[in-house]
Amino acid sequence: MSAYAVGHLRAAAQHEDIFVYMERIQATLDPFGGQFLVHGTGVEVLEGEWPGHLVVIGFPDLAKARAWYDSEAYQEILPMRTRHVAGEVVLVEGVAPGYDAADTAALLRQRHRAA
Repeated sequence: MSAYAVGHLRAAAQHEDIFVYMERIQATLDPFGGQFLVHGTGVEVLEGEWPGHLVVIGFPDLAKARAWYDSEAYQEILPMRTRHVAGEVVLVEGVAPGYDAADTAALLRQRHRAA
């Protein structure tokens, strides 16, 4: 099942470290099948507030996403970003093909009634 690394990163002053990080990150993703799906583009906020930028990187599965983040190659460049850009990064597994939220609602309703 697909998995994603999702980053909510705050705007920061440009710095040479950030440029180097951006130049080198793809090489850290390639061995794990990672690819950028969203990278720092503006967001259209429909509810609440969203300070910063969104980054979404897709992976074939959660194990590959974890292996990328923990890899020596990525850990070597990670401080170049974290020293200059605040934010949150999470790994999340996608849903199976054919997923229907109504099925999940029915299961949750059943569990709620049984409790």
